[in-house]
Amino acid sequence: MRHGLSRLVSVTVLVMGAGLMLAGCNAASNTSLSDSFGLKDTPGAAAFAAAPDDAASQTAAFGEPTPEGALLGADAGDDLSTGKAYFRSGNYGMAERYFRRAVEQHPTDAEAWLDLAASYDHVKRFDLADRAYAQAIKLAGVKVEILNNQGYSYMLRGDNARAYEKLNEALRRAPGNPYVMSNLRLLQASAAQSKAIE
Repeated sequence: MRHGLSRLVSVTVLVMGAGLMLAGCNAASNTSLSDSFGLKDTPGAAAFAAAPDDAASQTAAFGEPTPEGALLGADAGDDLSTGKAYFRSGNYGMAERYFRRAVEQHPTDAEAWLDLAASYDHVKRFDLADRAYAQAIKLAGVKVEILNNQGYSYMLRGDNARAYEKLNEALRRAPGNPYVMSNLRLLQASAAQSKAIE
């Protein structure tokens, strides 16, 4: 009986982990950060969801113009786009390599920093993820996308209290945001499952 219970717990933990990986919302998993939050890119500038109480930075945009005037990530062959392709395919190590190159070449591109943080989360380099999130916040301010990804990052670490804090702050700033709500539901299910196993 004891052996059967430990097997059930192992299978449950494995299924929960797979669920987190599949259902979680990270910005880099989408073609464009603004698309991941239901906004469309505008020519020459990337739009993003701004917090309603953050009016001063609502006109700021993720993305740094390249010398040619296009946004980083607009060219399918640049480091940011290549990193996104690797991230979408689940190759987080290669994604990290290209996102790191993107921030080295364009250190003021907040989207590249946010995507780098997401890749660090998936390779379990949470110390580096925290530094990349801090840099994205320094460049773009506290945005819903960043809070959502930080909440997901804390979920991956098993730090449910901090995950709730970040996700609830994101939901307060963007009520009804489907990505934040999805992560909150995932977190609640994970917490309920953990409690049931205890």
